[in-house]
Amino acid sequence: METSLELLSKEQLITLVGDRERIIREKEEEAVYLKALVEKFRRLAFGQRRERFEGSSDQMALPFEAPAEKQQEQAAEFEKKKERLRSNRKTSHRGRRPLPEHLPVEEVELYPDGDLSEMVCIGKEVTEELDYVPAKFFIKRFIRYKYAQKDKYSENGVKIAQLPTRIIDRGIPSAGLLAHILVGKYMDHLPLYRQIQQFKREKIPIATSTIEGWARQGLERLEPLYDCLLEDTKSMGYLQADETTIRVLENPGKKSCHLGFYWVYHSPLDGTVLFDYSPTRAAKSMENILSGFKGYLQTDGYAGYKKTGARKDVTHLACWAHARREIFEAMSNDEKTAQQALTYIGQLYEVEREAKEKKLSPEARKALRLERSLPVINKMAAWIKEQLVIIKSREAIGKALLYSANRWAELSNYLHDGRLEIDNNLVENTIRPVALGRKNYLFAGSHASAQRAAMIYSFFSICKKHDVNPYEWLKYTLENIMQTNHRNVRDLYPQNFKNKA
Repeated sequence: METSLELLSKEQLITLVGDRERIIREKEEEAVYLKALVEKFRRLAFGQRRERFEGSSDQMALPFEAPAEKQQEQAAEFEKKKERLRSNRKTSHRGRRPLPEHLPVEEVELYPDGDLSEMVCIGKEVTEELDYVPAKFFIKRFIRYKYAQKDKYSENGVKIAQLPTRIIDRGIPSAGLLAHILVGKYMDHLPLYRQIQQFKREKIPIATSTIEGWARQGLERLEPLYDCLLEDTKSMGYLQADETTIRVLENPGKKSCHLGFYWVYHSPLDGTVLFDYSPTRAAKSMENILSGFKGYLQTDGYAGYKKTGARKDVTHLACWAHARREIFEAMSNDEKTAQQALTYIGQLYEVEREAKEKKLSPEARKALRLERSLPVINKMAAWIKEQLVIIKSREAIGKALLYSANRWAELSNYLHDGRLEIDNNLVENTIRPVALGRKNYLFAGSHASAQRAAMIYSFFSICKKHDVNPYEWLKYTLENIMQTNHRNVRDLYPQNFKNKA
């Protein structure tokens, strides 16, 4: 059998060999070029500075100073800008809010330049600005003098002034410093390792274990007050409940964290909040607070609350905000039906806005609801019943309407009393600081640490609701709680501290 080469002529073979040699030569030249390019980049990336930049022929002269003409132009433009800023400062404005009167004032007196001996002062102009000085550390040194009888044979012994109660025995932190650390972590979401950096900037060496111990012992001082808050919460007649997660480093040897839960109880009538930690979300975790509860209990749709809500002495309230959220999320499935449901719910909230704007009493609020909200609820109930016949329950909008239908009695129970809220938003608002804290300190060091955090979250939430400065409250409480008897310990609640202040 003849090969394909045998079919080619002599001239074709010569041409073919020539093309092959040309291609090989071009490839060799390209390889040499690429190798040189690689060596160049290797020198630029890994060579010494002298090798990288020495011998460059295209180096430009650096203009270290601008020409004189250019400098004059810049100076003239600079003066123009300053003059324009001065003129803008003199423009009239509608005025500003006066500075708070409770702030300390530092006066700086300014006199005109020159000889004033032949002149008389005819008045003065006062200009105020709000200034700030960073927080500073200082040493509080207690010097206790000792006294003895002049008669050296007297049996009365030596007298010495009593040292004020220490928050931590033989510890150096004061109540003010502990309050600063705890407010920083649990109110301003500043983890302890970042606070240590503040100490370092002031050249104060504080070990991580030391500041962690301070925080733990400071929180432990609040246990008697928290126990009273827990017992008082059990006796509230109206509670809103919700829960949120907290990661706990159950075993330092493990890489993963345990997922624990804060159960949060808010009393809208008293403005108090209680955080209670539990390692699980099981319904039995609520028994610590709700085992003997009687009254109104308002929750979201979590099934764990059903057992408590079904008790004879408990009236279970659902949350219209959650019902609205379910319907809103189904908007893409059936916009027309979802929009109609949201219209009904909007009418209910319009009644609530009117009652709030008019500052109606609970009795008047209940009357307004029965007059305006009850007809809307009845109309919406009939409408949902019709829609559930048409819409398949497995569709998103069907599930959303079924969520409300299955809780219709609980959703309507807020009409019983004008003191009740239409939704659970107030307790959800108290949980938000925990969510912010989780993003910063990530986890609690142990289950006991999570429960100690629950104590301070409780009191700081009450501070926020009653517009109490958390630092001032905590400093006062740490200074006084060890000297306060059980009968008066509730005087240390944040809401009572506000009245005292």
